[in-house]
Amino acid sequence: MSATPRPSIWEHPVAIAALVLAGLTGAAWMMGMPVNRITQIAIYTLYGAGVNFLIGYLGLVPFGASFFFGCASYAVAIAALTWGGNEISGVLIAALFSLLLALVVGAVILRRRGLYFSLLTLACSQIAFEIAFKWTSVTGGENGLQNVARPLFESAWAFHGFTLVLTLALLWFMWRVAHAPFGRLMQALRDNEQRVASLGYDAYATKLGALVIAGGVIGVAGGLMALLLQGVYANNLNWQHAGDPVLMAALGGVHHALGPLWGAITFIVLEDRLSAITENWWLFFAPLIILFALLSPEGMQGALQRLRGRSRWTLTRGGIPARPARIAPYRPADTGRAGAGPVLSVQHLSKRFGSIVTQDDISFDVHRHQVHSLIGPNGAGKTTFFNLLSGFLAADGGRIVFEGEDIGRLPPHLRARRGLARSFQILSVFPNLSAFENVRIAVQAAQGQWGGLWRDAHGDEVANAKVWSLLDAVGLADRAADLCMALSHGEKRLLEIAVSLASGARLLLLDEPLAGLAESDREVVGALIQRLAQSHTVLLIEHDIDRVLAMSHRISVLHQGRLIADGRPAEVARDPAVVSAYLGRDRGEHAELPVAARAPAPAASRPLLQLEGVRAGYGGGTVLEGVDMTVHAGEVVALLGRNGVGKTTALRAITGVLRPSAGRIVFDGVDLASLRVDRINHQGISLVPEGRRLFPNLTVHENLMLAARHGGASVDEVCELFPKLKVLMRARAENLSGGERQMVAIGRALMVPSRLILLDEPFEGLAPAVVHEVRDAVGKLTTKASLVIVEHHAESVLAMADRAYVLVNGKVAFGGTAAELAADPALQQRLLGVAEIEAESPGAGAGR
Repeated sequence: MSATPRPSIWEHPVAIAALVLAGLTGAAWMMGMPVNRITQIAIYTLYGAGVNFLIGYLGLVPFGASFFFGCASYAVAIAALTWGGNEISGVLIAALFSLLLALVVGAVILRRRGLYFSLLTLACSQIAFEIAFKWTSVTGGENGLQNVARPLFESAWAFHGFTLVLTLALLWFMWRVAHAPFGRLMQALRDNEQRVASLGYDAYATKLGALVIAGGVIGVAGGLMALLLQGVYANNLNWQHAGDPVLMAALGGVHHALGPLWGAITFIVLEDRLSAITENWWLFFAPLIILFALLSPEGMQGALQRLRGRSRWTLTRGGIPARPARIAPYRPADTGRAGAGPVLSVQHLSKRFGSIVTQDDISFDVHRHQVHSLIGPNGAGKTTFFNLLSGFLAADGGRIVFEGEDIGRLPPHLRARRGLARSFQILSVFPNLSAFENVRIAVQAAQGQWGGLWRDAHGDEVANAKVWSLLDAVGLADRAADLCMALSHGEKRLLEIAVSLASGARLLLLDEPLAGLAESDREVVGALIQRLAQSHTVLLIEHDIDRVLAMSHRISVLHQGRLIADGRPAEVARDPAVVSAYLGRDRGEHAELPVAARAPAPAASRPLLQLEGVRAGYGGGTVLEGVDMTVHAGEVVALLGRNGVGKTTALRAITGVLRPSAGRIVFDGVDLASLRVDRINHQGISLVPEGRRLFPNLTVHENLMLAARHGGASVDEVCELFPKLKVLMRARAENLSGGERQMVAIGRALMVPSRLILLDEPFEGLAPAVVHEVRDAVGKLTTKASLVIVEHHAESVLAMADRAYVLVNGKVAFGGTAAELAADPALQQRLLGVAEIEAESPGAGAGR
């Protein structure tokens, strides 16, 4: 396998920075300008780069980075005036002082996240300003400290050369760290802290390490500023200047390595020119910044990227390790037998949220090298149980014993290091990283590489080979270089499975791994889980009851927080309590759909929605290729296809979230091309998105009322459709089960006066009893609006649809009546990869 392709030296950001700074130096020399201004640009570039090391790579915004910059300046000045020294010793003092300061202060303020972290850094800077301004005997007060000697580089040009060399060296160091295991981990942590912890990484230690590195770099910049001015003043610590480096980074582009360079140049040049015109130069500077932020949210480097036809972030070099000529088949590593007893023993586990009991004295064992399934209706407490096992929630009582050790008090990352890994019900991946990098981060954790500041993370051939094997095992090898955000929902689910498998854990907690997958992918993942059980232990949550019965060695059933059954699949399947609680009606029984009773939409009616030759995609790639589709008033249309063929992309194009590159989308005679997303919604188009996408911190009532408009359904009408929501109105959305969230998502769409409702995977991840309830509700919607239903289970939607479209590779491969497609199993098999069309009998799954 070849190494990661290396860009030309002239594409390296440090080389570009060197050329730009050298060019500015030459221009200053030719024009007779003071070179100190260019030196200041270099220092501010380093200052902004240190701040952007936290913003761009880690997602932390330090409003008070001036704390490190100003304190280091004072450290250099005080040391020079007290003990003497030279420029090199001054820079070393600045670096060491800032490293120590960042370590001590970071250990405290990193206990808080988001805005609190930003405000705490700002508070530190303001406190330091007050001390510097008033402690006159040490800091000189408002007059500062002057006459700091520069014995080695007395002339402005000599010191300029010293500053350029040091700036470029530190820029190269940060670029190197960004590609090392530690830097790659920082970027994963920026995207998804919960997932990072579940892989075994210590998020707090990682953030502290990054803050120490950034603090050291910022401190060196502060030391250089003190040497440039040959003095130090308190104004650099003032809140009025605290935001300068953040502004420079944002102006240049926080998602680009060269952003701080462009931001520093622009900031200093505009400050210099505007301040020469007026003392109130900020009155002119601020509108320019606001205008630029509106026109180019990705900053100056982002604008340059767009001009070059590129859209990717440039925090790291592009590309992934080369794909091997032959990808080795994935073979799960044997995790060994650490003991004779059960791998996991749950003893009298209890958890409640106020008056809601989610776990009530749960006790059972999970034995080695088995698939142990945990099933139950939506809201039974299954995902909460996984959160308790993995440490994301603390139990109110009971014990969790893993490999003979009580892990109930361990944080999530230490439980993962013990050998417990999990996937999540709601997709939990790293959206701004490639599919390859998502899996590689997990492989890095499995190898115990929690840090590493120097070597190239992509240079590990063994890790790269394992990543390719895992991606190939889930069918994503061809999408390895694509950003995760560009993958379809089903592909993201497959990617998360690969991430979970990469951990090499002894116990895998898989939370609905088949949700959102097409039938062909379900077969692949189901077989993979059974292979895993030969060397691992799998605790599985899944609503596909036939597959659960087929692949499980043992099944435990939760209902209303209690364990109502625990035994072999055949025993559990016959248990009357399980049939009543989990399945509702018999598994082979389909709901009587209101659709059958209503009159079909007239074929000759005027089209409500028309897609004509629509092309659309992401990042320059094409997903939809000339799609034509028509929906008539009062009609139900099924949009089918395997994962990744463009179904969700089509819905995004209709709702305006994704602008087509070609073709027309016309709704009731109105071309939607020029309309904003909100205006398209006001035309009468509502979306029930995959994954539900509720506002987690708001209650059910608040989620519904946010969408309420005159002419839409009332809360009472939504509760009439979904009676269960009446008692959940005050519950926060984050505490709802998957089925309850789906009900709220559909209800929210009804609060809008809609003529067309788009439903993206409405039955995904729901228990059979809940599927019946949601299916009945969807059937009733057909009397209120036209429907377009995206669903990977053809049989779930064809019975209620008038017509169907099937997408294959972004093109319409079938467009006709739903009855025609339902009556042709061979056509379904060819277009959808469906092995069985008719619902299996209740006992079929157990015997497979």
